Amino acid sequence: MFIIECPWCGKRDQSEFSAHGEAHIQRPQDPSVLTDEQWGDYVFFRDNPKGLHFERWNHSHGCRRWFNIARNTASSEIYLSYKPGEKRPQVDIT
Repeated sequence: MFIIECPWCGKRDQSEFSAHGEAHIQRPQDPSVLTDEQWGDYVFFRDNPKGLHFERWNHSHGCRRWFNIARNTASSEIYLSYKPGEKRPQVDIT
């Protein structure tokens, strides 16, 4: 178990949250012009790095709001959390 800081509620136990994949995925401006391969890439393919990764989370057993987390996928260390719509922050992991 680890502690996650909700931007609205503060620090809470991990059991109150649910992860929902990669953050900052841009929906295509005009999906009707995409080929099947391009649409499949948008729908199904995501980065899966070892190390720093930006993820979408939901405080499902709290305020029920969405937010983003910068997390190390190898160690589960959370560097920071921030509200949706905020620019992807620079994270120094050294």
